[in-house]
Amino acid sequence: MRIWPGRPYPLGATYDGSGTNFALFSGVAERVELCLFDEAGNETRVDLPEVDAFVWHGYVPALQPGQRYGFRVHGPYDPAQGHRCDPSKLLLDPYAKAIDGQIDNDPSLYSYTFGAEDERNTDDSAGHTMTSVVVNPYFDWGHDRPPQHEYHDSVIYEAHVKGLTQLHPAVPEEMRGTYSALAHPAVIEHLTSLGVTAVELMPVHQFVNDPSLQDRGLSNYWGYNTIGFFAPHNAYAAFGSNGQQVQEFKAMVKALHAADIEVILDVVYNHTAEGNHLGPTLSFRGIDNASYYRLVDGDQAHYFDTTGTGNSLLMRSPHVLQLIMDSLRYWVQDMHVDGFRFDLAATLARQFHEVDRLSAFFDIIQQDPIISQVKLIAEPWDLGDGGYQVGGFPPLWSEWNGQYRDTVRDFWRGEPSTLAEFASRLSGSSDLYEHTGRRPIASVNFVTAHDGFTLADLTAYNEKHNEANGEDNRDGESHNRSWNCGVEGPTDDPEVLDLRGRQRRNFLTTLLLSQGVPMILHGDEMGRTQQGNNNVYCQDDELSWQNWELDEHDTELLEYARAVVHLRKDHPVFRRRRFFAGAPERGGESDLRDIAWLSPAGTHMSDAQWQEEFARAVMVFLNGDAIAEPDLRGEEIVDDSFLVLFNAQPEPVQFTLPDAEYGETWTVALDSDHQLEPGDELAHSTTIEIAHRSTVVLSRPPVQQVDPITQAPAVTTLADGAQPPATSGAPGTPGGPATTGAAGGA
Repeated sequence: MRIWPGRPYPLGATYDGSGTNFALFSGVAERVELCLFDEAGNETRVDLPEVDAFVWHGYVPALQPGQRYGFRVHGPYDPAQGHRCDPSKLLLDPYAKAIDGQIDNDPSLYSYTFGAEDERNTDDSAGHTMTSVVVNPYFDWGHDRPPQHEYHDSVIYEAHVKGLTQLHPAVPEEMRGTYSALAHPAVIEHLTSLGVTAVELMPVHQFVNDPSLQDRGLSNYWGYNTIGFFAPHNAYAAFGSNGQQVQEFKAMVKALHAADIEVILDVVYNHTAEGNHLGPTLSFRGIDNASYYRLVDGDQAHYFDTTGTGNSLLMRSPHVLQLIMDSLRYWVQDMHVDGFRFDLAATLARQFHEVDRLSAFFDIIQQDPIISQVKLIAEPWDLGDGGYQVGGFPPLWSEWNGQYRDTVRDFWRGEPSTLAEFASRLSGSSDLYEHTGRRPIASVNFVTAHDGFTLADLTAYNEKHNEANGEDNRDGESHNRSWNCGVEGPTDDPEVLDLRGRQRRNFLTTLLLSQGVPMILHGDEMGRTQQGNNNVYCQDDELSWQNWELDEHDTELLEYARAVVHLRKDHPVFRRRRFFAGAPERGGESDLRDIAWLSPAGTHMSDAQWQEEFARAVMVFLNGDAIAEPDLRGEEIVDDSFLVLFNAQPEPVQFTLPDAEYGETWTVALDSDHQLEPGDELAHSTTIEIAHRSTVVLSRPPVQQVDPITQAPAVTTLADGAQPPATSGAPGTPGGPATTGAAGGA
C-alpha cells in the first residue's frame, strides 16, 4: 500500500476528497502502525512514515470515508514509570470523528493477566474492541443558523436522546431512541409547545458500555464513560454506525435550529472509559499514558482520581488541553452545537492539586474567539478535596446551582429556617455570584436532574429504591431532600395524589419564576417516574424511558407546565439580566422598590419574621415598572407587576393583599391549587385563604404605559398611599442576616 508523508496537522483522520491524512500524537512512541480493516475484518498494517514534534503522520491516497482503522503503538511498557504502550492492543484514534462497534469483556482488552497484575497479556484485542472510522466532512447545512438565545431568555431542557424518544408512538419504530427521533416533528412539537429554548443532551460523545455492567445484564445508560471526544455515540444512530452517525447528528441539529431550539452538549472531559490501572487499554493509555492521565506523584503505576471513575485527565498537559479545545471547536464549527455543560468541571480546574479558577483550562477558554462565545455551563463540583465550587467559577461561566436545588426542595417539604434562603435563591442567588461581577444568568436553577429523583418521585418517595441496579440499594444519594406526601410510592389515596400534584406544580412554578436560567428535567412536565430509583445510570429500559401514554393527571401537569413557561417567556420581570437593587423605579414619582418581600399580613417582612424557625409563607412583589435595565435596542423595559404568594405551611394561610400603593386590582395568573381561576380579579387589601402548600401568582398592568410609536415608557404616577419601608439586607436579597446553603451535590 502506498503511503505518503502527509501532514502533522490536523490530528486525526482528515479526508480531503482525494485521500485521507492520518496524524497521531505520542511523545513516547518508537513506531506507530496504521491498521486498516476491510468489511470482513481483515487487517492491513502500514507504518506511519513521518514524525514531527511527536506527531506521527502519513497520507493514504484514494482512501475513502467509511474506512475503519486503528493504531498500534510500539514503545515502552513500564507501568512503574507511567508508560503502558502495548502494540498487541488495537487503539482508537483520540481524534476519531466516528467509531464503529463496542467493546466486549474479552481478556485481550487488558495488558495484564486476570488474577496476576504483574503478568503481561499480549493477546491481540482486534475483534473485541471498537474501530475508528474515516468520515465525510461535507454536509448541506442550507440556511442553518444558531438561534443565539440570550441566557436570560433561555429555558433549558435536560434530555436523554434515547430516554426521551424510545417510546414515542408517533416516531417510527426503527427510528426510536436515535438522533433522527429527536429531530422528528412530533418530538420537536412537544418541545416548542412547552416553550423550551435549548435541549441539553446527556452525553452523546462515544462512550463505552462497561463490561462489569454487561456481566450483570445491565448497560451504561447515562453515558458518562467517554472514549471518543469527537465522535457521536454510534448506538444513537438509526441508519448505521459506519460514519452515518455524523450526518444523522448534523441533521438533528439542523432540525432543532429550524425550530429555534439550541443544542447544548453534556461533555465529560474530566476522565475516560479506560478506568484505573486495572482497566482496559482502548486508546489514550496505550498511546501515551503519562501525557494524557494524571498519575500519583511517586507512584506512576496508579492514577490520581477526583472523578470516582478510576482516572482523571492531566489538565496541565498541553496535549490534553489541545485535545479538549480541538474537540470543543469541532462541535461548534463542524457540528453547529450551541454550548456545553461540563461534567465534574472542578476536575478541569485542577491544574495541580487544588481547584484553581485561574488554571490553564480557563485561560484558554477565555481567550478562544469561538468557544468563549457559546454557552458554557459548569457542574461546579467533583469528588476531590475542595471540589464543591458553587459560585467559584469565572465570570464567563454559568453553573448548575446545587444550593438552589437543595433550598427549594427543603422549603417545599417543610424544613424549618429555610424561608430567608429560599428568598435568596428565588431572587437570583446574588450572595453566590454578585461579588465576582456576575449576573443572575450565572445561576442555572434546577430542582431535579438526571442524577437523582424525577419530579414525580421527589413527591412520592422518602427513600431511594435502587434494587434493580444490583447493588443492594447501596448506590445513589441517600439524602434526597424528598417527601412522599404521606405514602411511600404508588397510592390510590385521592388526598395524597392531590397533594403530590400540587407540590409538583409548586416546584415548576418556583423554578420558572426564579431569576436565573431554569433547567427542566425531561419528562418532569409529564409526571415521569423511575419508581423511586434515583440512580438509573445502568437502566436502559422502561424504568428510565419516558412513557408518552399520559393519564389525566399527567396531561393536566403538562398543560400547567406550558402555562408557567409561557408566563416566564411573556414577562421580563421574571428573567432580569441584572440583580435586584432594592431601588425605586426610575423616572416615576413612586418609592416602590423593584422587589419587596411582604408577610401574609401584607406588611414588609421584618428581620424577626425572616428568622422565625417555622416561617414558611411569604409574598414577593416584583415591580414591572422598575426593572431599570434596557432591552437589546436600548429601550427601558416596562412590564406587568406581579405578586407571588408562597405557602409551604401544612395548613391554609390567610393572605392580605398589600394596599393600593402596590396596585388597585390584581388578576389571577396561576394557582397551583386550582381554586382561583386565571382571570379572576382581586382588589387591593383583600384577604384570601391560600391552600396549604400552594402558590398563587397575581398580576397587574404596568403604570408606565409604553408609547405605541416610540416604544418608550410614558411615565404616569402611581396611586397615592403610604410608602412601604425600604428593603434591608444585600441588594436583591431579603432582609435579615445572610444565609448560606448546604454544600450538596449530585
